[in-house]
Amino acid sequence: MPTSTFACMINCMDGRVQEAVIRHLKARLGVDFVDAVTEPGPIAHLSKGASVWVDNIKACTDVSVEKHNAKAVAIVGHFDCAGNPVSKEEQVKQLHQSVPVLKAWYPHLPIYALWVNEQLEVEEIVS
Repeated sequence: MPTSTFACMINCMDGRVQEAVIRHLKARLGVDFVDAVTEPGPIAHLSKGASVWVDNIKACTDVSVEKHNAKAVAIVGHFDCAGNPVSKEEQVKQLHQSVPVLKAWYPHLPIYALWVNEQLEVEEIVS
């Protein structure tokens, strides 16, 4: 059986944005599958630093990177987030603050920061 290729997304648990991000990453990176690490408003936790949320995000992402050999990691923010009810501008700031955290964990991987708007379009903030 051929080896499958993976990417990993750290995304909000909000079901509205999951499929759009998966489609985007499959097309952008040419992978077969996208592992999903989901928490309510993960960029709020990553941008603030150490917490039980961050430990869980790291542990789950490690599985994707170490066991599935994910070729990239994406961190995602989105419109109307119940877990992180702040403006798009604040979420973009949090995305920028989250990228160095992920780069420190996975210096050998590309890190993408994505924003999903009201039309479920994915915008690359950092690539």
